[in-house]
Order: sequence, then structure tokens, then C-alpha cells
Amino acid sequence: MDNTTEGTWDRLPVKLNEGVYQTLEELKFTHMTPVQSACIPLFLNNKDVAAEAVTGSGKTLAFVIPIIELLLKREEKLKKMQVGALVITPTRELALQISEVMGQFIQKFPQFTQILLIGGSNPIEDVEKFKNQGANILIATPGRLEDMFRRKPDGLDLGSSVRSLDVLVLDEADRLLEMGFEASLNTILGYLPKQRRTGLFSATQTQELEKLVRAGLRNPVRITVKEKGVAATATQKTPSRLSNYYTMCRSEDKFNNLVAFLRQHKHEKQLVFFSTCACVDYYGRALETLIKKVTVSLIHGKMKNNRNKIFADFRSLKSGILVCTDVMARGIDIPDVNWVLQYDPPSSARAFVHRCGRTARIGNQGNALVFLLPMEESYVNFLSINQKCPLQKMPSIADVVDVLPKVKAMSLADRAMFDRSMRAFVSYVQAYAKHECSLIFRIKDLDFASLARGFGLLRMPKMPELRRKTFPNFIGTTVDTETIRYKDKHREKQRQKMLKEREEADPQPRKHFVRNKSWSKQKTRKERKRKRITKRKQDEDSGTDDEDMTELLNDTRLLKKLKKGHISAEDFDKQIVKSEHKTEAPSIDCAIQEDV
Repeated sequence: MDNTTEGTWDRLPVKLNEGVYQTLEELKFTHMTPVQSACIPLFLNNKDVAAEAVTGSGKTLAFVIPIIELLLKREEKLKKMQVGALVITPTRELALQISEVMGQFIQKFPQFTQILLIGGSNPIEDVEKFKNQGANILIATPGRLEDMFRRKPDGLDLGSSVRSLDVLVLDEADRLLEMGFEASLNTILGYLPKQRRTGLFSATQTQELEKLVRAGLRNPVRITVKEKGVAATATQKTPSRLSNYYTMCRSEDKFNNLVAFLRQHKHEKQLVFFSTCACVDYYGRALETLIKKVTVSLIHGKMKNNRNKIFADFRSLKSGILVCTDVMARGIDIPDVNWVLQYDPPSSARAFVHRCGRTARIGNQGNALVFLLPMEESYVNFLSINQKCPLQKMPSIADVVDVLPKVKAMSLADRAMFDRSMRAFVSYVQAYAKHECSLIFRIKDLDFASLARGFGLLRMPKMPELRRKTFPNFIGTTVDTETIRYKDKHREKQRQKMLKEREEADPQPRKHFVRNKSWSKQKTRKERKRKRITKRKQDEDSGTDDEDMTELLNDTRLLKKLKKGHISAEDFDKQIVKSEHKTEAPSIDCAIQEDV
């Protein structure tokens, strides 16, 4: 089926409610996409659906509309605490987006209520909200939903509420499994009635997903939406109106190239993907300073607060930069994204496709660019073959200037930035070592000195991957990094307090190499070992006779018995005294002389 429009909504073989038609007209969705025209009639004819479609193909409406229609057709009206539809999705941002779309439709149907259950808020507040308001449509992430099923002691019996369930939707189902939610999903499915309609929506098919299809769906109809003009044996997995580019640069030039590109496109809306949360924190802060008069926002999976607000604010912007991890790679619909920039290639080839899909959505034009190191060039061919995702080389980025001295200055001015730089470097190296495509992304090929320069590091961090390595091509700062202070006065006060407490707890100077002392004056391991051997030889030559050795062994055995509780302290003393009486006087005198 081609991923183009499939005609107007009145061409559906089933008639929709007038309120649905009105909402579609208000939202200016005048035409269907293939996944919508295929899924909606099947859902409404009580079929389970397993749909695979390229990202940005309009999957959300393909299940939102059937949910409304199926709940309207119920013989018994849903009561306040009865859940008729459940949508499970992997990320908060996607759940928010679905809730927003659902909210626009149920404005025409005030008899239905919805609730959003996602992380980042107090679960007790969610419990109270559900108890007070109820909900007929529930949109949730797996972790929070599983938690809600266990809130019976708090007065919420969600297990009873879902007995009336008509429709279950698993959106971005492959991502649900990739993110480790399989156990949570199995727990949730155990609460749901078997007699229900189930829809499973995904951009890619995996073996794990196939297991979920068999476990959760009953005789499903499988739908695969392909790009127009692409053969069935070579299905392109990215939108047809997406221009996909790559550029080559050394590690130390990579960030300079990114900054130059962003400055040249500052009036456009751009997503910049990094491989780790620590990289987002570090580079995102640097971009806030280096890209003037542009809104730079940061989102990653470890952010507990404000994530929802940051996402909502960025969606409403006409232009801006969102620095993020793969938490934003799936299903998120941000209007009018001009460029998706992949500073780091993702850990899996599938994620590459999903990242690109944040632009060129539902027939719009879009662009994507990935930054590659010289030894990673074969990744281009790999994507073309493995993911049917062809890339074209972008001409060299013009007007590139060296901004790394400014980044270093930021680290020298604030210890918080210095800490971020070290964490970012370590996390990047660790992520690189775990890349799925390990034949191309090999940690042994990394030039750590060049990489450290590209990160604007003041010194090399201590980590296992760098052990016993020297970096003559990396010149660190002459400043003692321990003297760098936090700009936040309260935080610096806490650090100084901690350092003082550590010093008081351990007043003895630690055994470590003194920086100002020459190596020749320091005790080496070999020297210490030589002294131990010499002392051992002296002990062996001291002439211990057989009788003394026997006495020593007997005393040792008695001490072991005492420790294990086999004899009492009184028995131990008696046997030691008896042993001493048996010993000759000269030996005792000798022992006394030695003690003195």
C-alpha cells in the first residue's frame, strides 16, 4: 500500500459519527493516509490489527477514531469508573501527544472522560484524580500503569475498572519491548479481559514483537504500509519526502561543524540527537551559550521534572533547537521540524530510521543529517542495505570556526560544566563500546586524544578504557582542576564542607604520588617488593628450631579453636600455661630478652 493520501474520509466503507467528521474538518485532516484507511474499517468490524507503517504515516488517528466509534456503539453506557479503552505507549512525550489528540475529539463527546498516567508526577495525585473524576479512556506509560494496578491499598481498584475494556492499543510496540517493558506488559495484560479489540502499531517488525502479537492478539489482520514506488522486496523505511544526508569530520572538528550548521539555520526548527543523557546535558549547555538569539531546549530520559513542559513549549515554537536522546525518537509529532541532526549515530540501525522520522511527516518535506567519523563511513552502505535508508553526502559545512576554547573556558569558570564534560566523555565511550554495529563502531579505532579535544576536556578522565594508555597528542590545562569552583555558591559551600570533613576524618596524608616530588625520590613498587623479600630472608635465617615451630603451631591451633567457639577462654588459658611449663628455661629467657 502506498504511503500517500487515500481520498477523503467519506470514502471509508464504514460511516463515522458526525462529531468525528467535524473534528477532522477543524483539525484540517481532509484526507486519509493508507494506514488510516486500512485500520479504521477493520477495527470497526471487530478485528484485531497489527500494523507496520513508516514513521510519520498518521498511525495515531488510525486508533483514536476507532476508539471513539467503538465506545459510542456500546450497548451499555460506560459509568464514571469504567475504562472502555486503554492506550499504552513507551514515553511520556508520546502519551502527552496522544492525549492531546484524543482530547480534541472527545470535546464533541462530553460523555467520555480520559486520564493520562505517566511518570514525572506524584502517583498518589494520579490515584486521587482517578478516584474523583474517573476515566473511560486511559492513556499511559507501562511503568506508571503497572503501579496503578497495585494501588488497591490506596483505594483505587483499577483491576475492576478495566473489566469493561473494549479496546487495547499498544503504540510503538517494538519500542515498548526494546525499552524493557515486557514484564510490565505481561502484568498489565493479566488484568485485562480476553474479549476485547487489540491494535498493535509499530514502525518496525522484530521477533520479540511477533511473540507479543501471538500472545495479545486473536487472529490479527496484518497491515504493512510501504513507500510509493518502492518494490516490496526493498521497502524504504524512511518517508519518501525526506532528504537524508551525511557528513564526514574528525572527532576534534565535529562540534565546531555542528555549531556552524546550527548558526546557519538558526531561523529553522531543529532536533539534535546525542547518544547519552550526559552528552545532552553537556553539549546542550554549551549550545545555549554559543548559539545566540535562539531557544535551545534539552530533553532526556533521566529528567524527572519539567520534561512535559519543555516538550509542550518546543512544539509551539516556530524555530528553535531541541537537544535530546532517543527518548524523542519514536512517534513524537513536533510540527514543522526542518532538520534532524544526528551528532552521534544511534546504538541501533532501527533507531536511525525513527530519528529521521521526526521530520518529513505526513507528506511534508524534511531533512536529516548524520555526523560520521572517517572510520565510520561504511555505516552509510550498512544503512542502505540493512534499513533501506539511502544517504547522500553533504558538501562541507562552510564558515566553521573553533569554538572549543570557549567551551573550555566555560569548564574553567564553573565546576558544574567541568563535571558535565567528564561525565559526557565517559558515557560516550561506554555507549560506543556497546554499539550494536560493532564491526563498524569499534572502540579500538577511537582516537581518544582527538575525541577528548573534541569534547573540550581540561584533562583526561580516569576510566578502565584509558588504563595504561598515554596521550602525547592531548595537552591538558595547566590549572589544577581540583581548584575549579562551582558558580553556585551553595553547591561550592557544600563541596568545601565535604572536603574539610574528608580531611578531618583522614588526617594522615594518603599514600599517593606527590605532584611536586620527582619520580626518582618516590618509593616504587619494585623497591617495596625488594624490601619485603629481604625481610623474609632475614626471618628465615634467624634459626628457628623444630621445637619452637611445634610450640607455635600448637598455640595457633588453640587460638583457632577459641575463635570458632570449640573451647572456652578459660580452657585456652590453661592449655597455654601448660604449654609454657613444658618449655625449657633458656628459651623463656631468650623470649624475655627479645621483648625487652
